[in-house]
Amino acid sequence: MDRTVLHSDLNNFYATVEKKLFPELEGKPVAVCGDKEARHGIVLAKSEEAKKFGVKTGDVIWEAERKCPGLIIRPARFSEYVRYSRAVRDIYARYTDKIEPFGIDECWLDVTRSKIFGDGKTIAERIRGEVRSELGLTVSVGVSFNKVFAKLASDLKKPDAVTVADRENFRQKIWPLPASALLFVGKATEKKLARIGILTIGQLAAADPAFLKEYLGKWGETLSAYARGEDDSPVRDMNESSDLKSIGNSLTYREDIYRYEDVKRLLYVLSESVAARLNDAGLGKADTVHLWVRDKELENYSFQRKVRPTALCGEIAEAAFDLFKKQYKARRAVRGLGVTVSGFDKGVRQMTLDDLSGEYDKKERAERAVHAIREKYGYSKIQRGIMFEDRSSLSMDVRGERLVRPGGVDGEIASQDEGEPERLPPEEE
Repeated sequence: MDRTVLHSDLNNFYATVEKKLFPELEGKPVAVCGDKEARHGIVLAKSEEAKKFGVKTGDVIWEAERKCPGLIIRPARFSEYVRYSRAVRDIYARYTDKIEPFGIDECWLDVTRSKIFGDGKTIAERIRGEVRSELGLTVSVGVSFNKVFAKLASDLKKPDAVTVADRENFRQKIWPLPASALLFVGKATEKKLARIGILTIGQLAAADPAFLKEYLGKWGETLSAYARGEDDSPVRDMNESSDLKSIGNSLTYREDIYRYEDVKRLLYVLSESVAARLNDAGLGKADTVHLWVRDKELENYSFQRKVRPTALCGEIAEAAFDLFKKQYKARRAVRGLGVTVSGFDKGVRQMTLDDLSGEYDKKERAERAVHAIREKYGYSKIQRGIMFEDRSSLSMDVRGERLVRPGGVDGEIASQDEGEPERLPPEEE
């Protein structure tokens, strides 16, 4: 029996929440941005009115204002976005406990066993109506028999819509889409596929899987299966953590990075996210740190090293930076960075000299105090000194939610090296 999977995507999420918080913004072009005083503040989200002027996520503020005279710039309020995101998930929970976040504004839901509420389309329409009436937000929902096609369906009609891609119609609805629309086909992979004449998802589905594996590596075989609708990965319970083998985050920066100090600062930003997720997951400490680097030529590199078991941001960041200095030999400017940890002790560990000295516990108490302040007052209210070397870093909070490939690759959290992640956690287009 086919599963019934929904993918929900809150439309223009940050900008819509701003309009809820400030009703006088209704009907006006709004952009939620990073630090406006920073030389490179960027657009994180935009309203439908701003979108009509061509404002895009990732635009530099001055560029967005040039496109849209009268554009209203609002600062990001992540604590409010998280509050609304949780309220939306409370609505989802009325229909299923299988809710897997994919960023702050997107979720997969498995409603296969929720037939008491109707079929997938009926449940999607009910969710759409309740989100609008109770929270004043709009959501686009895709309905399909797997996670990949459900996400593709949710992108087909926006805003405030339900789209079904089932066994009968997915060839007509999904296969004509450009290959870049498929989950995790980033710019680099899109270019590689175009070189061999694969421009659409249908052409990807028709290509020989063995050839794609040889041409793109293991990931080529996975993308081939996704294109054919052969994704059987489960929708994870949002509180499920016991099967996680790694936790990580990555970003693609706005410009090429040439200086060690800039690399170090960004690795600290990423490690803040990783440490917070690790602690929230209750997996204890990790004994391995992984570093992913993408250079300006879009070549990817991966390194790893064993560390003393840790869940501390500072230790994770320093290990990643040490890996970068010692292992990254390309000497080309860097465009993307990622930090991942693995080897969790799940709270079961041997007593060490560090435990006896109290050194680790002292650092842990400090980081937990910082986390508590941010939970109450917002991420930007307390920052590490290294962030003040670049004002644009002060607005960076890449924590979002854990991001997982639908099927995973060997059960790993996505490295996002083909996901083309943005500099902050903006909503999807």
